[in-house]
Amino acid sequence: MPLWTWQDAGVIHVVLHPDRVLCGLAANPALSADLVDRLITLAATAPDRTLADDLAAELTDRDDLTPSQVRALFADVDDASRPESALTLLERGEGRPDLARRLAADPDPWLRGRLAACPDLPDDVVRRLAEDRDPEVVAELALAAPPDLAAALAHHPHTTVRRAVAANDRTPPDVVHALLTGDALLTGGTLPTGEALPPAGACPVCERHTVPYEHGQDCEFPDCPALPGTVCSGEHETGRHHITANALAHPATPPATAARFAGHPAAAPRAELAARTDLPPEVYRRLATDPVRWVRSALAENPAIDEDVIRILAEDESSDVARSLADHPRLPLDVLTRLAARGHAHATLLPRIAAASPTEVAQLAASPEPAVRMLVAERRDLPPAIRDALAADPDAKVLKAIAPHPGLPEPLLRAMLTRHGVRVAARMATNPDASPALLTDLAHHRPPVRTALRAIASHPAAPLPALTACLEDRQARPIAAANPSLPPTLLTELIADPVPHIAEVAAANPALPTPLARALLTQLTP
Repeated sequence: MPLWTWQDAGVIHVVLHPDRVLCGLAANPALSADLVDRLITLAATAPDRTLADDLAAELTDRDDLTPSQVRALFADVDDASRPESALTLLERGEGRPDLARRLAADPDPWLRGRLAACPDLPDDVVRRLAEDRDPEVVAELALAAPPDLAAALAHHPHTTVRRAVAANDRTPPDVVHALLTGDALLTGGTLPTGEALPPAGACPVCERHTVPYEHGQDCEFPDCPALPGTVCSGEHETGRHHITANALAHPATPPATAARFAGHPAAAPRAELAARTDLPPEVYRRLATDPVRWVRSALAENPAIDEDVIRILAEDESSDVARSLADHPRLPLDVLTRLAARGHAHATLLPRIAAASPTEVAQLAASPEPAVRMLVAERRDLPPAIRDALAADPDAKVLKAIAPHPGLPEPLLRAMLTRHGVRVAARMATNPDASPALLTDLAHHRPPVRTALRAIASHPAAPLPALTACLEDRQARPIAAANPSLPPTLLTELIADPVPHIAEVAAANPALPTPLARALLTQLTP
């Protein structure tokens, strides 16, 4: 591949990866409209179809394209070698019917599946996709199908399609009821009165295995999506359980009907019940002692459970359940304190902490338990007195939590760095009020703190000496290359970087001067 060169201020720069630089320019949000037009023309005419498709993909993601630019970008989209571009246009609701018809006949099921998810398809294309030989394609169609089509697809023999119908909020209530219960319909509606759905005839398990079959840990198919315990004895048990689970989550399923499934033998339906917020309290109490851990975890996150259920779950031996419970918005503070002391409350702003009153905030900040002080330190609206007291906390995990708090005086930040060094440097580098001098010192800290360098690389206040240090780190370099604070001289060097991704990111930097972008585009296009 030839090396492209361009001249700036008398210096010759070598561009090693012209295609990636062009793609970076196509993604540059500050690119002028006339340069966008030139890239659109290149995307439509470039003999290299890979480059053309890459440019089209980058340009399509821009939010400043005019309707005329969209039309120009896809001017030759009827070229059969560009199905990706055709799909992009159809996904925008702007494609022509002939494009949809061609893709509906494409041998690649992945492309047909993407087509099935597109809006406003012609009726004949929808009918063809509804009869597609691949159930995954039909399932994509079923996920957002209108009521009449969803009702028709509920008759599909494959459980994958019926599962998608049950997940579609537009599926009529009587069809959801039939999928859930298997009952015949007695009141009429979408299905004829007295008619039940025919039994399913296939599922993903029996398509790949001889039945009866139960999926174990030693599956012969390395790419098999089935989980251990997946079963088909010829009755498509696991497939039917997933249909039931989706129907239980459907908004058309009444709470009283859903509650009848609290004792369902499969965990998936019970987990969906555990996430519903409209069930009677006795159902939640039953699910609180469910034998399956992930059912109890789903329940622990449910904002509708009462304090009795919360306290039952607080005694759960599963750490997964405890961590889920810590996220509950109405968690009693004594329960939260116990969970934190046991190490089950992760270092993030928990909903209950975010909702704490000023009195509760003061109480939490004065807790003798460092894990509790750490949780309240995650708030970013603390009163200055509490904020500064936590910044002087003797425990490093509290300091890590408070270090990004805006408004922290620099002497307190530097004192934290002196006491705990690498343990707090990374979080300190994310502080929006960190001064350029502090960021520079963090960037040159010895030993280097690589996570801090990645944070500094994207910091809007990072000065050139700090960014230069970030550019010397392999992981921080691409982040720094995108920082709009970089001067043009550095951007020109990065566009010539031997690593393709670095060159592309630098070309996409909005700080790239328009004359430089224009010179690049002129030099890199034939």
